[in-house]
Amino acid sequence: MNVLFLCTGNSARSILAEAYLNMAGKGRFKAFSAGSRPSGRVNPYALELLEKSRIDTTALRSKSWDEFAQPGAPKMDLVFTVCDSAAAEPCPFWPGQPMTAHWGVPDPAAVEGSDEQKRQAFRSALSVLSARINLLVNLPVEKLDRLALKKKLDDIGGAPAP
Repeated sequence: MNVLFLCTGNSARSILAEAYLNMAGKGRFKAFSAGSRPSGRVNPYALELLEKSRIDTTALRSKSWDEFAQPGAPKMDLVFTVCDSAAAEPCPFWPGQPMTAHWGVPDPAAVEGSDEQKRQAFRSALSVLSARINLLVNLPVEKLDRLALKKKLDDIGGAPAP
């Protein structure tokens, strides 16, 4: 299944989710990420955390969600917004009518303070995202009808943080 994680800047939360699902999905899922107004760079705290967690970062880049609405783009099965701003924006048309859900996570890139406070914000964001993604990869996705899958995805997005 192809999964797209969306955020506004595509520099932190959506990047963390893409990298984590590509690792945790073990080939069942192929994750991508994009932003409505991409920053053009991946946040260095996100890269640092992923590298310390031994999660591959080589293919990560900040990009526009328009890339995934173009002819020839991978067909998405699931699309998740991970920030409230992107969830409120009108999204492009996604070929194939993928299932969508909102999995909002506070923006670690917006945290002000010491380097350690910023690192903690990124660890918290990855903790929430990884818990949700672990629930996703353990769902019997292939056995659920669209209505049941939609309910499960929405429930995961509303699950309390670990």
